[in-house]
Amino acid sequence: MQHLLKDGYPTRTHAVATKRYCQYLELRNDPELIREYKYWHSPEHRWPEIPEGIRSVGILDMEIYLIEDKLVMIVETPLEFEWDKAFGELAGLNRQAEWEDFMSRFQLVKPGQNSAEKWQLMERIFTL
Repeated sequence: MQHLLKDGYPTRTHAVATKRYCQYLELRNDPELIREYKYWHSPEHRWPEIPEGIRSVGILDMEIYLIEDKLVMIVETPLEFEWDKAFGELAGLNRQAEWEDFMSRFQLVKPGQNSAEKWQLMERIFTL
């Protein structure tokens, strides 16, 4: 696994100009729960309605990175993307609330929070 970190991760290019959002969330500091969280986010085990819903609200790409019990999510969208509107729509999609409730057992969050409430937007402080 260590070689993947140092080799980097390929990125996608999109046919439209994009913007990026970065978010942060902490998991419960329990190795078994973290292992299970990773399991449920793998392509073969995640619920298909979740990526379908994410794409349907206009998100072009989404990545989650893990170090210890900390997560960073990177979201790429078209320039005209409206964060509050899209995440309001996402919260009402098929199985989304169920997924958020299921994931909350792994996360340091309050019960019943939707994705936009759990994940904290991060401030960019450097660019090259």
